[in-house]
Amino acid sequence: MSTIYPETTDAVTQGVASRDQVERLLEGWAERGWLRDVDVAFARFLAREVPDAHPLLILAAALASHQLGRGHACLDLAATLDDPTTVLSLPPEGLLADDEDGHQLMLPSKVLADITLERWRAALSHADLVGDGAGGTPLVLIGMRLYLRRYWQYEQSVCGAIGHRMEATKQLQSGLDANGLRAALATLFPARTSNDDDSRCDWQKLACALAARSAFTIVTGGPGTGKTTTVVKLLALLQSQALAGDAARALRIRLAAPTGKAAARLSESIASAVARLPLDAFAQGEAIRDAIPVAVTTLHRLLGTRPNSRRFTHHAGNPLALEVLVIDEASMVDLEMMNAVLDALPEHARLILLGDKDQLASVEAGAVLGELCQRAGAGNYTRATQDWLEAVTGERIDAALVNDAGSALDQSIAMLRFSHRFSKESGIGQLAEAVNSGEPARVAKVWAHGHADLAFIESMEKGDASLKALVVDGVAASPQGDAAVDARHGYRQYLQTLRDKQPSHDAAQPAFDAWANAVLDAHGEFQLLCALRRGAWGVEGLNRRVAHLLQQEGLIAATGEWYVGRPVLVTRNDYELGLMNGDIGITLALPSSDGGWSLRVAFGAGDGSERIKWVLPSRLQAVETVFALTVHKSQGSEFTHAALVLPDTSSPVLTRELVYTGITRARSFLTIASAGGRPIVERAVQACVLRASGLSAGFNFK
Repeated sequence: MSTIYPETTDAVTQGVASRDQVERLLEGWAERGWLRDVDVAFARFLAREVPDAHPLLILAAALASHQLGRGHACLDLAATLDDPTTVLSLPPEGLLADDEDGHQLMLPSKVLADITLERWRAALSHADLVGDGAGGTPLVLIGMRLYLRRYWQYEQSVCGAIGHRMEATKQLQSGLDANGLRAALATLFPARTSNDDDSRCDWQKLACALAARSAFTIVTGGPGTGKTTTVVKLLALLQSQALAGDAARALRIRLAAPTGKAAARLSESIASAVARLPLDAFAQGEAIRDAIPVAVTTLHRLLGTRPNSRRFTHHAGNPLALEVLVIDEASMVDLEMMNAVLDALPEHARLILLGDKDQLASVEAGAVLGELCQRAGAGNYTRATQDWLEAVTGERIDAALVNDAGSALDQSIAMLRFSHRFSKESGIGQLAEAVNSGEPARVAKVWAHGHADLAFIESMEKGDASLKALVVDGVAASPQGDAAVDARHGYRQYLQTLRDKQPSHDAAQPAFDAWANAVLDAHGEFQLLCALRRGAWGVEGLNRRVAHLLQQEGLIAATGEWYVGRPVLVTRNDYELGLMNGDIGITLALPSSDGGWSLRVAFGAGDGSERIKWVLPSRLQAVETVFALTVHKSQGSEFTHAALVLPDTSSPVLTRELVYTGITRARSFLTIASAGGRPIVERAVQACVLRASGLSAGFNFK
């Protein structure tokens, strides 16, 4: 078995290798799909521009670029040397070191095996390529973190902008009418009835109070904790103060989300929550209601995209025209986008972030919400914050959440701690909490209880029988109970709706729109979720297998690329068609002028209405079949029955955040199907996402 360059580890680590040998090593990794072409091109550019650069510097540059593609803001040198395979995820899922001819690529773990941290840092000492932030070097080394300059600048800008808004909070608090705030909060949050748990602190009320005095606020919480309800009441609170003030002018408020699907979902829930607001006690109740927007846009549309550019129409020189910006699903906002948002915000504007800190972070570099909220569970409110909050809300904050050493950022974060979706008896809710704890024994205890809304399959490797039962009818081989049997929908549900409710050829268009809505609703009852994209248990493999199984059942006729019943996922925003990344459509047949039928893809309007967008398949340039959907792509969605499929072997992407996010996509019933059995679940629960970044260091977190 031969080895692709370099022949020995020393050739790289001791500087014996030429630049050509290092480049060939990197090119070999890229040829196997381990690195991106852009990673190798960046390293090659540096090597060409600075001929005396140490081979380890060129290697580090390629790896820093590679880490950006995996969501890290930088390359953590110490962590990489400690566990290169896990930190770098090389080789990645489904890709082996040996090729078909028996040639072997030198693994990064072997290349880095004999390197010390001191030697690597010494190799990075090159004034033309690596700096400490000042100047214009392409790489920036801060402690053990190696950045591409642009992402170091993003971190610095985000930290500075948030710090500036926390300073502005002091002025906001000093100008507040505490008595008026107390009265408004009492109106928006009526006294709890005797049926409520009086000992439970109302964190929605506390979050509104905290945000009323803050120029920057984060409201975080798990599914069903009431983030949307909270922000609607907060906006009512802010508008009541604005309309009662000297200027008596409503605030300009904009609502945004990272994806089109998340924006559409927030728009629907906001409209419903605004209609239910208890505003009768306010002198200008209906004016307050009318002043709360229900339209939600994507962040790209809010900022104004420019064709073929990373820049936006709105920026520091052309700020957004608003006083309040609310961003939902903020865990999906990457570092670059957060920097763009903060850059475009006017000096006087408030920023309110909503999101679940425990969900998967953005696909792009940075885990902004997760980093900012890493201390949220412990509260860390100072006594001054505690006293102020208790005075204006009448609530009592647990002493365990008080810490006089709490940072300024801690005082801007409210964590909602009670789920209204999942009851105390809910297996889904308990499983989500157990997974977040990182304790496999606690997870096992939840499974052992026999909850009616949970099922586990661990024999998928024995054939397609279990998979077939699951995807066709939503049935697990060993369901935990019978109480939730009505929630165990599979894909038969939407395909039968498609067949049974199809209007006749001469029916009017509204009948076809109603049919499409019924099919889309039925499709949303069940979704197969995957951890991986590649391999037999990834999206690519499962989409093929599921299509074959449904064809065997006579539910679809999968002939060619397009066929009736094919569900598709939009993978790139298409503003001309009005379709957003993450939108799901179903391929249906409409009457054609020649008396036959022609294929169209039906998409919901995404604005809470019953309108349908009918699109010719030929116009959809960025879609993929979506019988199986990655957990990442499922964020912002909910399904009556979610089935999370885990592979037969461990992978760096299998983490508690991924499992938690998959679990919390289920409203009524959850199936976990693990081809590798319970050990795969246990290992995933103990592995957490550790994205390399220096963002939290900017806020002096311990």
